[in-house]
Amino acid sequence: MSSKFNSFVVFAEMRTGSNFLETNLNAFQGITCHGEAFNPHFIGFPKSTDILGVDQETRDTNPDVLLAAIRTKSTGLGGFRYFHDHDPRVLDPILKDDRCAKIVLTRNPVESYVSWKIAQATGQWKLTDMKAHKAGQAVFDEGEFAAHLEALQEFQLMLLNRLQTSGQTAFYVAYEDLQSVDVMNGLARYLGVDEALEALDKSLKKQNPDHISTKVSNYDDMLKALGRLDRFDLTRTPNFEPRRGPVVPSYVAAAETPLLYLPLRSGPEPQVLDWMAALDGVKRNQLHSKMTQKNLRQWKRRNTGHRSFTVLRHPVDRAHDAFCRHIVTTGKGSYSQLRANLIRRYKLPLPEGEPDASYDADAHRAAFKAFLVFLKGNLNGQTSIRVDQAWCTQAQALQGFGEFALPDRVIREADLAMDLLALAASVGQPEAPAVGSRPQTSPFELADIYDDEIEALTSDAYQRDYMIFGFDSWV
Repeated sequence: MSSKFNSFVVFAEMRTGSNFLETNLNAFQGITCHGEAFNPHFIGFPKSTDILGVDQETRDTNPDVLLAAIRTKSTGLGGFRYFHDHDPRVLDPILKDDRCAKIVLTRNPVESYVSWKIAQATGQWKLTDMKAHKAGQAVFDEGEFAAHLEALQEFQLMLLNRLQTSGQTAFYVAYEDLQSVDVMNGLARYLGVDEALEALDKSLKKQNPDHISTKVSNYDDMLKALGRLDRFDLTRTPNFEPRRGPVVPSYVAAAETPLLYLPLRSGPEPQVLDWMAALDGVKRNQLHSKMTQKNLRQWKRRNTGHRSFTVLRHPVDRAHDAFCRHIVTTGKGSYSQLRANLIRRYKLPLPEGEPDASYDADAHRAAFKAFLVFLKGNLNGQTSIRVDQAWCTQAQALQGFGEFALPDRVIREADLAMDLLALAASVGQPEAPAVGSRPQTSPFELADIYDDEIEALTSDAYQRDYMIFGFDSWV
């Protein structure tokens, strides 16, 4: 461990993600964060009685005692979280101390204010699973928000000025950065800790990941109060889905024609692969697949003028395909453990075994609706279950492609037949075969169960895909 720092402080505020940041800092063996060590109402955490043997009375009498204990008695590098309304007596000593590392955590002030108001209304300040989520709305108060914003800005400007004039630098972390294990590992390196996390601790969930318009009861009044300029980017769709890598082994190249297919799971993959095989008169197993990044680079160098493509499917259709392929069935392709967990923990109304004749269209519709409710929480990081490639957002998957191989064309399934022929012609195949018909979905086609509620639940879960790709209703 580096001797550059002997302690650290996280400058943050309520509802900025500081609990999540602390949880992941404490995942490093060489780092110990002691909570809100100088909160005037408690020491560390609401139910704690002391930190490193220093109780609240001792701390209140002489805060330097606790500062010294955190520096010298912590396991590894010790630190704490400090908010603008914490004990002001410790602020000057820690800002002057260049061996105390400074971490500054920030969040859009409107979002932190709304989150704080909802937590006040519901009494829920942490969430470990969506099952325990308490719904609530904030009431925007213009005067209260103005005071909130002024206090935050004043504190941030003071920090910036003090660090500038003392020749120090801070490690800045935005709320959105908290989902990046690379940023967390970079923070550890900044602190001088030679460790790396493979994954983040996701025991704490985002409590209110929906669009801010659904979280504020007087949203229109709030917009008027904030003025015509959207300074805080309120119209964006929140994205808490884990970032995805390029998944190169899933890419498929044609046997001879310089075409590369980047599949989006639960899309028209069988039809596209059969078409690519027919394009060169080979069997599907003769296509180039399971490539490494090195293999793919070599293929690209050998195939000058190559084209790559992917195919979008409507979110309702895609979610239903994933549901039928991986959740409904217990046979090949089933996610059996996940299926059992969804039935047990998330009350998915599916039979324990393979569905039989008693599993009719009404039962399938009810189960699919329950799955869509689960998907919303899953995509927003509110469940303990992974976001699988079979149902991740297509927007996030496309961003993952961009790390290694951006598709030349993004084709919509409705235009698949026409666009594949045009794509083949662009690489010297003007007489390409027609695209085959889509295999039947079992046990039921989407058309057998689709209704307005299914559309609404899907658009709620996949807001980002609907917004980015302009999807309308499935019908």
